[in-house]
Amino acid sequence: MLKFVSRERETPDKRGADLRRRDFDEIYARFARDRAKTQAARCSQCGVPFCQDHCPLGNNIPDWLKLVAEGRLQDAYEVSSATNNMPEICGRICPQDRLCEGSCVIEQSGHGTVTIGSVEQYITETAWDNGWIKPICPDIELPQSIGVIGAGPAGLASAEQLRRDGFQVTIYDRYDRVGGLLIYGIPNFKLEKHIVTRRMEYLQESGVQFVRGFDVGRDASFAELRDKHDAILIATGVYKARAMNCPGVGSNGVVAALDYLTASNRKGLGDTVSKFETGELNASGKSVIVVGGGDTAMDCVRTAVRQRAKSVRCLYRRDRENMPGSAREVANAEEEGVIFEWLAAPKSVLGDAKRAIGIRAIKMKLGDADPSGRRVPLELVNAEIKFEADMVVTALGFEPEDLVSLFAAPELKLTRYGTLRVNPATLETSLPGVYAAGDIVRGASLVVWAIRDGRDAAAAISARLGGRDQLVAAE
Repeated sequence: MLKFVSRERETPDKRGADLRRRDFDEIYARFARDRAKTQAARCSQCGVPFCQDHCPLGNNIPDWLKLVAEGRLQDAYEVSSATNNMPEICGRICPQDRLCEGSCVIEQSGHGTVTIGSVEQYITETAWDNGWIKPICPDIELPQSIGVIGAGPAGLASAEQLRRDGFQVTIYDRYDRVGGLLIYGIPNFKLEKHIVTRRMEYLQESGVQFVRGFDVGRDASFAELRDKHDAILIATGVYKARAMNCPGVGSNGVVAALDYLTASNRKGLGDTVSKFETGELNASGKSVIVVGGGDTAMDCVRTAVRQRAKSVRCLYRRDRENMPGSAREVANAEEEGVIFEWLAAPKSVLGDAKRAIGIRAIKMKLGDADPSGRRVPLELVNAEIKFEADMVVTALGFEPEDLVSLFAAPELKLTRYGTLRVNPATLETSLPGVYAAGDIVRGASLVVWAIRDGRDAAAAISARLGGRDQLVAAE
């Protein structure tokens, strides 16, 4: 260990921008064994591991880096998977530059962070290759059943933990495939879909039941699900697009980010997508403007590049340093030809109801910080600019759907943001025996936080129903 003074930071090989613009394949190669060991050996094994402190899951990063450096990969997988249900997914899509890697001590000292995410991905892929990941066989089968509404990362993580404790678990999801935004919201160049499907198959082999194409209220009422199961976990995520409030947003050619990404992902999965075929949700040959500055906006601009758009621009009302998305994703987008218009906010969509032809925007400056600590964007006087656009993609974030109405459950209490109100210690909602986890509780957030919430909710449900840990304690 402690080789950071003699060995440079190294990432897996990345395909050139010209090549990766041509397809939706992942852009990074997998670490070779020797290179992964070399990179892991740079860890300083500091007494206070800030990388672990800044990981929402509290992953034991220094320990599994040390095990990789020693060539003990199966032990490294056991340590890695003890705190994370999807390490190969987090290794691909977590914004490590804002979390573990951004907090690395040797990064702060100027030596360049350990490539934590890539090593994490390498560990788990090696485990899959070698058959180390076995279906769950609980020590004891319990009679209680848990119904999980939503097959995204929070629901999947909770299901795995509950199954380990011996509960009977059924996951209900409205879509035809398992994974939620992992399948339909994140493009293949960041997360290939077989990675998600593999996790679903692992859970099926472990005894988790999946009911797909299921709408609460249509296929069964929420009350009926509560009667059927001993506990319910709501992990629906947030899918309602935040609107862009300016004239012209109803014009043909203005589309929501999730609609756009879902159409692209479905097309890649072999589905027939009529709005893609007609061009409504296809950027081919178009001048595209994406409005927003998060990771979803980065997914949209990079998708448009691969769909052979004529030009791709990203409008964001703050500057690069204050962008909420991953700095790594911004750099990848720039390499692929995306133009960023910093400190620019839309004022109106140009054209008419039949066809958008551009955006009128205003240049901004950053003022004083608001109560959240972020500097407030302010409009400059007489600083309007115009951009040509055949397609405008709005990527301004997501809000929760009205679950109280959808579930016909007026007893469910909401926060002022429309998310479900829960007991922060147990994640139990205002309805006894009904829990909630992930974005439907905290608002649109990261996959790693959804996994954390799913694990916490599962622990609370297990404690309430007397799961394996309680049975062992009683003995």
